Amino acid sequence: MALHRLPAALRAPIEARTWREFGYLLLSLPLSVLAFGLSVTTLSLGAGLLITFLGIPVLAGGLAVCRGFGMLERARARSLLRFHVPDPEPARAAGGGAMARIGAVLKSGASWRHLLYGIVHLPWAIFAFTVAVTFWTYGWAALTYPLWRWALPVHVGVNGIQLYGDATHSVVLDSSAELALTSLVGLALVLVTPWILRGLTFVDRLMVSGLLGPSRLASRVSELETDRGVVVDTAAADLRRIERDLHDGAQARLVALAMDLGAAKEKLADDPRGAAQLVEEAHGEVKTALQELRDLARGIHPAVLTDRGLDAALSAVAARCTVPVSVEVDLPSRPAAAIEGIAYFTVSELLQNVSKHARARRAWVDVWRTGDKLLLQVRDDGRGGAEPGAGGGLRGLAERLDAVDGILAVDSPTGGPTTVTAELPWRA
Repeated sequence: MALHRLPAALRAPIEARTWREFGYLLLSLPLSVLAFGLSVTTLSLGAGLLITFLGIPVLAGGLAVCRGFGMLERARARSLLRFHVPDPEPARAAGGGAMARIGAVLKSGASWRHLLYGIVHLPWAIFAFTVAVTFWTYGWAALTYPLWRWALPVHVGVNGIQLYGDATHSVVLDSSAELALTSLVGLALVLVTPWILRGLTFVDRLMVSGLLGPSRLASRVSELETDRGVVVDTAAADLRRIERDLHDGAQARLVALAMDLGAAKEKLADDPRGAAQLVEEAHGEVKTALQELRDLARGIHPAVLTDRGLDAALSAVAARCTVPVSVEVDLPSRPAAAIEGIAYFTVSELLQNVSKHARARRAWVDVWRTGDKLLLQVRDDGRGGAEPGAGGGLRGLAERLDAVDGILAVDSPTGGPTTVTAELPWRA
């Protein structure tokens, strides 16, 4: 606990992170020598043998070994740098034969990036190793110089570290002032070394993620697959909600209406007054069912949004909110219909949260365009404390926006106010 009370500059030299990064840079040099030899041998031997059939399997085998070395490097970055890099896309073979697997390895961009990493990482590893070891050893040696100076062989005339010497004179660190100055210089080097190590390992992180991780295209495909799953789940949930609303609402009322009209038909001849009363009750049920159907249709896609755009649709949503809401829409034109619908339902759900949970007196809705982005902001003066936690409404909104490359930002300190900002692509 005492370590955490120290300033970051004084704490860094003895933190575990610094020692892990130093160990990473020490290991980089021998491993990079092996990877460089492997990569150069693979490239030169495989290219030289391409005039025969042997060059193709040799090159593919070398690339496969490079991929295995990349797995080791990702594990090393994960354990020592706490830097997690996903595995690259596998080399998928179209068939099950050996030639299909060889062709898959040769056509995989990840295989060639691993080969490139083995070649370009060696010069950097040499530089980083030299800088790290120099600053580390000189810093700690100078800082602790007064503690180990006694080990110097005084009996042969060496009273300290000699900085300079020739036939006429020499400069030796042996006085008390020189000892103190040496320790101060060592302390400065010790304090600056962790930040130098972090800068060096930052470059290693870039190399590992850029050359040993998945390509941007593969990452984008994986992201789109995830977003597609979110969209499918959301659509299924919406269908279940519509089915439940129809079953429990309008359908139940229509069944009751049919029963009332049947009873009224039976009483029409014998009890006209009772039949009239049943018809009047059925008329009320019809009005209620129609209102529920209108609300359900509005929840699917409101006609006012299609006909008049976001300004009118959001004004209608604000009018139904339990607190006064000011709506300001400043759009030069209408965005894509899908984006417009997502914007509408985002503001609708945020205003529902204001009505149910915020305990606010007022709320504000602002919509505007910036470049190729549509921005929405809903603010309230309520109690705050809103968090996009797992399973919550804000989390679901964030997933919906992410499915179209949108972003949801929540600023809701305890005590309020709450500001929720959404960014959507325009895509008109």
